[in-house]
Amino acid sequence: MEERKVTMDKIINLCKNRGFVFPGSEIYGGFANTWDFGPVGVELENNIKKAWWKRFVQESPNTYGVDASILMNPRVWEASGHAQGFSDPKMDCKSCKQRFRADNLIEEYSKGTVAAEGMTNEQMEAYIEEHKIKCPHCGNHNWTPIRQFKLMFETSRGTVEGEKDVVYLRPETCQGEYVNFLNVQRTTRAKVPFAIAQIGKSFRNEITPGNFLFRTIEFEQMELQCFCRDENAFDQYADYKKQALKFAEDLGLNGERLRFHDHDKLAFYAKAACDIQYKFPIGWEELNGIHHRSTHDLSRHSEYSGKNMFYLDPVTNEKFIPTVIEYSIGVGRLALALLCEAYDEETLENGETRVVLHLNPAIAPYKVAILPLQKNLSEKAKEVYALLSKEFMCDYDEAGSIGKRYRREDEIGTPFCVTIDFDTLEDQTVTIRDRDTMQQIRLPISELTSYIAKATKF
Repeated sequence: MEERKVTMDKIINLCKNRGFVFPGSEIYGGFANTWDFGPVGVELENNIKKAWWKRFVQESPNTYGVDASILMNPRVWEASGHAQGFSDPKMDCKSCKQRFRADNLIEEYSKGTVAAEGMTNEQMEAYIEEHKIKCPHCGNHNWTPIRQFKLMFETSRGTVEGEKDVVYLRPETCQGEYVNFLNVQRTTRAKVPFAIAQIGKSFRNEITPGNFLFRTIEFEQMELQCFCRDENAFDQYADYKKQALKFAEDLGLNGERLRFHDHDKLAFYAKAACDIQYKFPIGWEELNGIHHRSTHDLSRHSEYSGKNMFYLDPVTNEKFIPTVIEYSIGVGRLALALLCEAYDEETLENGETRVVLHLNPAIAPYKVAILPLQKNLSEKAKEVYALLSKEFMCDYDEAGSIGKRYRREDEIGTPFCVTIDFDTLEDQTVTIRDRDTMQQIRLPISELTSYIAKATKF
């Protein structure tokens, strides 16, 4: 595979300059590890979520959606184990006072050849000392012992000081599916295997900066939990691995930059866990996860809530607690991968460099840009905009030369540009330009909607 021209710095600059992503609270100096999606970025995010929902909910007859509350009864997090043991191994550099995850230090030093997730705190400390791993910030080897830092954000509920209850911002969305298992099964009359899907925000008190959108303290997840018989669970697990990989490729990620990575260390209740990794500019990193979680989740919620979480087979009258297969992927992380994949710098015949995002048209922020050749054609151009904007997100631009406007649209991945010229006033046709080939054809205005719809369908 040819060497790529993309770097994380190029993606960050493109995102800020073209309205994809801005630093959070930027006018106040920012707020570490937070990012705001801008006018272009929010459309990309929404299109990714629509594509995922279409594939895994709309087109799946046995998957049902929910939108569970972010704030949940604190007992939920006792049942899940987060209240007792959801933490990261952190070390402070005594020289510059920066804080880092010990497992990340080891994995970055070893270039991924050492699986720190399987180490104890003592083993990680010994490895860091033996290899004299230096602080990435100041370059000194001067570490504190490893300490565990809680990853859940705490807040409180109540109006009277001293009588407030501690509640948590959820660190994952899946508990909303588990606690609604009985509600969804009862109201939909679903038969196993069936899945509950959700797209929503989660929050983790990450200390270490996470390479732009790769790791943030507030992030959005697209995930589902499949409830099935235990004897069929590995078949479901294998099926979701295939579906997850195909979805990533269908969105536009190159299969040569995707791979499965089985976890070296499993949770005590898990029977299998696998990531799909993508080769980011920073190296191979997790894109999404698929997990065989056994009957642990529903069993724990049954125990802590006192509610019977059994499934009653309507044919055999057999009662059992279903096994859970989980598939989860972060919206921001997937958006970052797609931006890295789509980024290209092309050298044109005149020697100029064209920056272009070859995004799948289905997820491109704008499907079409309306460009009047001159400003005195704007009235007709706005008529075309009004027509197309009823069906698609459209951009409208009449500032600058037509060439510069094409380049701006190329940089944000707009698959089509429609140019209104003086011939348009005479014959009701327009020029439509393809982003990837830069070829132009002439089309009647009446055919634009169907042409663009066909080309941007997922």
